Amino acid sequence: MKVFLGAAAALAMMAGGALADTTLKMVEVITSPPRTEFLKKQIAEFEAANPGIKVELVSLPWGQAFEKFLTMVQAGDTPDIVEMPERWMGLYANNDQLEDLGPFMANWSEAGTLGERAKQFGSTVGNKQYMIPYGYYINALFWNKKLFKEAGLDGPPATLDEFVEDSRKISAIPGKYGYCLRGGPGAFNGMHMFMNIAQGKGGYFNEDGTSTMNEEGSVKGLQMLADMYKNGLAPKDAVSWGFNETVTGFYTGTCAMLNQDPDALLGVAEKMSADDFAVAPMPVGPSGKSYPTLGYAGWAMFADSEAKEDSWKLMSFLLGNKQNLEWAKIVGVLPIHNGADQDAAFKTEQFKGWFEELSDPSKYEMVTPPTHLENLGNFVDQVAIKNFQEVLLGQKDAKTVADEWAAFLTKEQQAWMAANKK
Repeated sequence: MKVFLGAAAALAMMAGGALADTTLKMVEVITSPPRTEFLKKQIAEFEAANPGIKVELVSLPWGQAFEKFLTMVQAGDTPDIVEMPERWMGLYANNDQLEDLGPFMANWSEAGTLGERAKQFGSTVGNKQYMIPYGYYINALFWNKKLFKEAGLDGPPATLDEFVEDSRKISAIPGKYGYCLRGGPGAFNGMHMFMNIAQGKGGYFNEDGTSTMNEEGSVKGLQMLADMYKNGLAPKDAVSWGFNETVTGFYTGTCAMLNQDPDALLGVAEKMSADDFAVAPMPVGPSGKSYPTLGYAGWAMFADSEAKEDSWKLMSFLLGNKQNLEWAKIVGVLPIHNGADQDAAFKTEQFKGWFEELSDPSKYEMVTPPTHLENLGNFVDQVAIKNFQEVLLGQKDAKTVADEWAAFLTKEQQAWMAANKK
């Protein structure tokens, strides 16, 4: 009987220990097989160092991530940690669903090397650190040296006019196209960037909160993309292309130019010789300036998490110097800690275009999304994509769509300004 009772007690203790373990739910939304596998590797390292914590990773397909995650949250199925694209932050932070990470950062041993941009970009809503970026996505221009040479061109376009003309010359080669246009998921930032370049003014709003999206130059930029598509300077199925399709279109030699972030370099460098392509700064517009999009994503904690301390342990592990540098190399973002850009991986010819843009603010003005707006996510990921496709297909004219976008954004911005008067 004593032996039996002793064994029962031991089993009870083991069961109690198992119940005491924490399981963190983590949602990844910018999903691709390589980055998911690498994230799992980093999570396994964290679990090995923290045996009382387990992590359940949920990876949502990027094309439907906004709706799927919103449905999860509305159903009360909130995670402890979520990968947060910058344009979603206003929706969840303005509804008090995200945890302020400031108090956690105050005691973080690696906060001292965290770049100022990470602090700035993660606290655009109410000046609270609702998210910490894990890296930055900056647009630059990939160009295929072989196709350019075949078309009689000796270098990448420096201006918007040259961009269109080079596309025309390359598209004259049978079965080839000048530009890997992105008309499907994730198309908004690149499209808006060309509108800004054509307008000669970066950003989204004037000082009074009115949107710049329907100003004359912006409409010209949108019409330029529609004309390029209509005139066969981009593949016909590009109207629905997302990230993977545009990158594939570039490395297969289907199209000669691609505006993309460093994350595209991973797939391109794997399929193409470094001698066959290069990355140049984005072309400038009539003003002599260019306005590359600077986007970012990071990790955020939900306010209703019942394991906040353990959630922060995981977040701070992933965002630490060592792990973030490895993540940046695999995912293709520019890292967040000061000094990381001196790593040998980022001092190569392939990163030249991005760092040239970063080094000359007088010529290249970075544009970041208005992440404080609550309804930005739905607009960027749903409404604007549908409208852009309608413009490309000739179902709506550029001015009409630009007016609709400007009316929506003006209303959102001016309402925010009124609610945040000091």
